[in-house]
Amino acid sequence: MAKGNIYIEQRPDNTYAVMRPGAERASAILPTQHQAIERAREISPNTRPDVERVRHTSVGKPDQWRKA
Repeated sequence: MAKGNIYIEQRPDNTYAVMRPGAERASAILPTQHQAIERAREISPNTRPDVERVRHTSVGKPDQWRKA
């Protein structure tokens, strides 16, 4: 992920953390992925946030990322 990017990952308690690469703490923790994406866009309006794939598919792994 690029240094100026922002990403969203699901936490074990089923909330979503909005983070920057290398950050020790989340910028925001929200109850839904949609709310986390919206917050990420507010924090960094000129970039598309990367979202952790949280579903298991026959192709790929859950730790891959997609653009929101």
